[in-house]
Amino acid sequence: MACEGNGMSDARIGEALIKEVIEEELKDASSEDFPPLTPLAVELKTEQEQQMVTQLGKMIRIIGDRVRDDQEFQDAIDGVACSSSSKGDRFKQVAEKVFEHGITWERIAVLFYVAGKLAVRMVKAHLPQSVREILKWTVDFFRNNLLGWIREHGGWINSFSELAVASVQSVSSMSPHSYGIVLIFIAGLALGSVLTWRLTQRL
Repeated sequence: MACEGNGMSDARIGEALIKEVIEEELKDASSEDFPPLTPLAVELKTEQEQQMVTQLGKMIRIIGDRVRDDQEFQDAIDGVACSSSSKGDRFKQVAEKVFEHGITWERIAVLFYVAGKLAVRMVKAHLPQSVREILKWTVDFFRNNLLGWIREHGGWINSFSELAVASVQSVSSMSPHSYGIVLIFIAGLALGSVLTWRLTQRL
């Protein structure tokens, strides 16, 4: 059961999630101005959609921290930022590399995280106008390559359990403290369960 038939849009949630991840990464980057991203991404229509995007965004940042130490990914991000050829083409190459072994919820999370890190890289290189381009490239890739898969796999609502487990694994590998992990895991599953219950009540 995809979200589309229950008043929530997988396309809208995905686009808002990309924007959320990029904006969260930029909060840690710099005070340098960059153009607003809102006109390029659709606005969420319900509180349920906002809750979903907020919770997914937290899990994506935790999962993405694993990529932070992956030199191959860091080199790929630098390659896009420093490319003298089409940065959009280089970004697509990086995105295709993320999914070279197939699409999973965790790899979708990694792509969104990479987009956020690339936005930070552009701001640090004093190219803040490129942030909007990164959002556009990521949204385009999402629409053309990932949205169909997401709908076939039950929509974003079905991502919670897998992303929650991936979040737990990410934090476990970095820290012996598990209290926060359990909270995130439970929060993700609880929100997913509540949303599923609410949506099924409307059918």
